Formats: sequence, structure tokens, C-alpha cells
Amino acid sequence: MNKIEGVILDWAGTAVDYGCFAPVNVFVTIFKNAGIDVTMDEARAPMGMLKIDHIRAMLSMPRLSGLWEDKYGRPFEEQDVEKLYAEFEPALMDCLSQYTDPIPGVIETVDKLRSQGLKIGSTTGYTNTMMDVVVSNARQKGYSPDSYVTPDDTDSYGRPYPYMIYRNMEQLKLSAAWGIVKVGDTTSDIKEGVNAGVWSVGVVIGSSEMGLHQEQFESLAPSEQEKIIADTKEVFLQHGADFTIHTMSELPALIEQINSLLSKGYRPGFIIK
Repeated sequence: MNKIEGVILDWAGTAVDYGCFAPVNVFVTIFKNAGIDVTMDEARAPMGMLKIDHIRAMLSMPRLSGLWEDKYGRPFEEQDVEKLYAEFEPALMDCLSQYTDPIPGVIETVDKLRSQGLKIGSTTGYTNTMMDVVVSNARQKGYSPDSYVTPDDTDSYGRPYPYMIYRNMEQLKLSAAWGIVKVGDTTSDIKEGVNAGVWSVGVVIGSSEMGLHQEQFESLAPSEQEKIIADTKEVFLQHGADFTIHTMSELPALIEQINSLLSKGYRPGFIIK
């Protein structure tokens, strides 16, 4: 059929954990414990990657690598990455269950998509151990995709590699990349979708890229909300997103739009934004 048959969602910042605060807070803490003060923007920049890759990416940032060399008298080494990750994982596990609330509109949207016959997959930067906590808690709160794949299932090749998407395709028996929509809230999500050849969609409100708690966003003046929405959309588009949506509630209408494009012969990456 010349239409969308599956949707693959990210987890934190897209389906659960408004603002994606569980991992970012821990990244800030473990670097502080190592004597390196990082900004929230620096902690968020690699968001969506496998978490040990995220730490490696942070240490590779010019400012942070310089601070590390100043403090320790040498460039960072792989053993430093592993030591920080060894602190990161238990710290995240201690708090992860507190960050599993579905983002407003997600449950209703998934129900609507399922009623239209679509399959719901998911990818993540979390490990299987972390997802044991996230999946069980989210299920109790009403959100449960048909499948989920972690970098543990793809030999640690997480985003921006496309393999987690391909594994979802296999599990869900999805027939073609152009019949899939990938939705995420980070540039790593967008690149994952682009590399897989699927329709890549950035969700703005509640995203890690926006980086605000729900109360913070809702307290902004309308003009301030409009600006941060526009800025976040632009980041996603610059990294190759086919579309952006404000919230997940807009996804069913977008899928109708994509189905219309498919019927005219369009494929991901070949539309005028």
C-alpha cells in the first residue's frame, strides 16, 4: 500500500519525560563530581545517543576537553569515559522511574494511530537495563508501544546509525522505509531517521531541544513561546527533518498529509520544506 504503515517514536522527551530531564541532570552531576562544570546546553547537545557515546561526545567538545586537560594535565582517555559512565548508570537508575510520565497527548495519539491500523515502534538512547524501568513504569501509566529497540540490540550502534529503526521494521514486519515515520525530540533522532530513509519528524514542545519543564514553557508569554518554538523547529529542519510538529497531537494529521504526498510519488527527503 502506498501509505504510512508504522510510526517509530523516541522515548524521553518525545513519549515520556517532558523536557527529557532524567539523563541531563545526571550528566551535569557526574561531570561536576569530576571537577568540570558543564552547562545545560552542553549536557543536552548529544542527547539521543547511546549514553556512553554521549559522555564521549561531551568530553570531545573543545571547551570541555580543554577544561579536562587543565584539571588533569592530559587529554581525556577512554578510561575516563568508562569511569564517568560507571558513575552515570547507577545514578540514572536511582531516579529513572520518576521520569516516566507520558507527555500530554501521547497516549491519545497512539490510540488514534492504532485505530487506523498503524504499528507503533520505538528507539532510544537508553540501555536494556534502563528500559526495563522505563517500559514497565510507562505501561502502568498507559503508554506501551508494540516494540522497542535499544543500542544493546544493535551491537551498541545507537543513533545516528539507522539500525534500531531497521530492527523495529523487522519486528513489526514493516515493508518499506518510506512507509515509516520516525518522531523524536533531538538532532540525533532526526539524523537516525534521515540515515534510515524514513520520514523524519521533530516534535517541539516538551523536547530535549527546547529543554524546558512544562511549567516553564506554559509560564512564557505567547511571543516568547512562539520564538522558542520557531528556533527549535529551525534546528530540526537544519539537521534534515522532513517536518516538525508542535506536539504529538498533530501527528495523525501530518500522517494524512504524508499519505497524500506518497500517493503523488514523493519520498522522504525529496519534498520542499
